[in-house]
Amino acid sequence: MPSTDWPVRMRPTQILRCDFMQDIHLALWRSFANFDGRCSLRTWVYRVAHNAAASHVMQQQRMKKRNFVTLDELENLPDQAQETADSAADRGKALERLSLLIQRLDPLDRQVMVLYLEGMQADMISEITGISSGNVPMKIHRIKNVLGRRFYQGANHGK
Repeated sequence: MPSTDWPVRMRPTQILRCDFMQDIHLALWRSFANFDGRCSLRTWVYRVAHNAAASHVMQQQRMKKRNFVTLDELENLPDQAQETADSAADRGKALERLSLLIQRLDPLDRQVMVLYLEGMQADMISEITGISSGNVPMKIHRIKNVLGRRFYQGANHGK
């Protein structure tokens, strides 16, 4: 069975990693009846795990918009206080702006970029998205250029 721990490693605490791993296993269990063999089992597992991760991220974004804070985030607040207020604010604004720019991409471009940021290789991105493996690196390069232009255009407009 392929590993499903790649999205789990991004969770900040062991408890959240365990919960998230259970969510992925539950999603795999629920969707196994729909596995039709059109792709490899490994690719199918990655698709299900990626979709579970994407759903989890969207849920977290909705919580943050409502200004909800988890207990784990409260526990980590003293660790975050070590950064200077200015650098933390600037870093947070930049990450938030980049996240918004990624969310505004077309669905296929967004999926390619998220998989790339998760450390997936071009051949695996190709299997998951259906894009030819030769075109994946060029697509990533173009998306990065678009994001870079939009990121710096937004920074210049804000001044």
